[in-house]
Amino acid sequence: MKRGISFEIPNEYGTLLGEVLKPIDITVFSWRIGNGESYIVVDNELDEELFSEDKKAIGGAELKNLLENNMYYIIFSDLQAYPKGEFFDIETYEEFIESQCELILLVVDSCYVTIYSKNKETTELLYKNATECGFEDVKYITDENDTRIRLSAW
Repeated sequence: MKRGISFEIPNEYGTLLGEVLKPIDITVFSWRIGNGESYIVVDNELDEELFSEDKKAIGGAELKNLLENNMYYIIFSDLQAYPKGEFFDIETYEEFIESQCELILLVVDSCYVTIYSKNKETTELLYKNATECGFEDVKYITDENDTRIRLSAW
């Protein structure tokens, strides 16, 4: 069974998370912001954090605006999409499956992206988008090849 996808994005400034999530309507979700490190880029320099430390959740429209209308640099990112409602502390794939969370997006070391999705259509759209964007090493994550123990960027 397909759990999600993994691929590599360029290690550079840009709007890469916006590009990664482009095929889905991120505004219909509430997003839990996990531990991470990402910065807005101003005048080709790292500036304030993309996701402020005191904010653990963000609405989909606000996230879309952040990701599509700012230049930023991602070092680590941990985002979880929920239908409007409560958030859970998810650490394993099994907890993800049992939760209300619909999608988990992890970025590690600025370029390694992992996306878990409960929706098969969403997984296919994200896979197709990643290949069309020219991202490298695009693969499905399956029950057989998933080596991740924790669903966390840290």
